[in-house]
Amino acid sequence: MSGSIDQLACELGEVLLERQLMIATVESCTGGFIAEAITRVAGSSQWFERGLVTYSNAAKRELVGVNEKTLRTHGAVSSEVAQEMAIGGVRSSSADLAISVTGIAGPDGGSKQKPVGTVYVAWAERSGRVIDRRFLFAGDRHAIRQHTVNSALVGAIRFLKDSG
Repeated sequence: MSGSIDQLACELGEVLLERQLMIATVESCTGGFIAEAITRVAGSSQWFERGLVTYSNAAKRELVGVNEKTLRTHGAVSSEVAQEMAIGGVRSSSADLAISVTGIAGPDGGSKQKPVGTVYVAWAERSGRVIDRRFLFAGDRHAIRQHTVNSALVGAIRFLKDSG
């Protein structure tokens, strides 16, 4: 599955509309880029519930309930935090599904263990099913953010199709 971000946002909307589901986003490294892509689609208010930008650790804790211990133990850029963000996105909204992203878009902030381009995306649904995926994207800050949005949308479509 590939395509432009606009095409993917439209496809996601079609799947959500067909199933009468709402989605929310919880974004860190993309700063609202996923929500912006979704709301570029005319009629997205029928399937987009809300978008949260949880750029700081405080926002992750306060807005979606990421545990302080999880942040200390695993760091903000981790599978565990991405999952807690997605679960919190569902819990703090009336959405049926949430996408979360956390990562290092660069050009600074990377380390040997988590280089620039490291991104975790998670998808959670109200039923409790949650999955995440780690990516390592190449390119500058803009390219990393675009790859993240693309992967988040593709993953959401697959997540929905896998759930029946």
